[in-house]
Amino acid sequence: MSNLSDDTLRKILQQIQTQAINGQRQSAIVRAQIQQKEKEKKILELTMRELASVPEGEGKLYRGVGKMFIEQSRSSINGRHKSLETSLGEDISSLQKKQKYYDRQVEEANGQLRDIAVPEPEPRAVDALYRPLTVVEVC
Repeated sequence: MSNLSDDTLRKILQQIQTQAINGQRQSAIVRAQIQQKEKEKKILELTMRELASVPEGEGKLYRGVGKMFIEQSRSSINGRHKSLETSLGEDISSLQKKQKYYDRQVEEANGQLRDIAVPEPEPRAVDALYRPLTVVEVC
């Protein structure tokens, strides 16, 4: 790296730092989205459990639409909840993949910064004296 000019090295460092910061920011955003989706899934599971505890034919089921409620059959509500549950599961898994990608991107950028910041050790004359011995078999 010593053959690069200071200006070029500074630009490379800024680019790597920007990449690390953007990766951290995106990872935090994705983490918040995952938490939100998991919260929605938990609420949906609780709702489904409560609906399952209501005996068949006892009471009417309504779905909220804006400022009003619409009466719906149990099967349509359960079907809607099942499809919403699978959708949330798929969203969570795709967000987790995104988060792994951004975390890996941050790790790589930090590794590059460490490689640039920590100079390579100079070879010492003493190391040349302590070379490993090679064993030669004579027959």
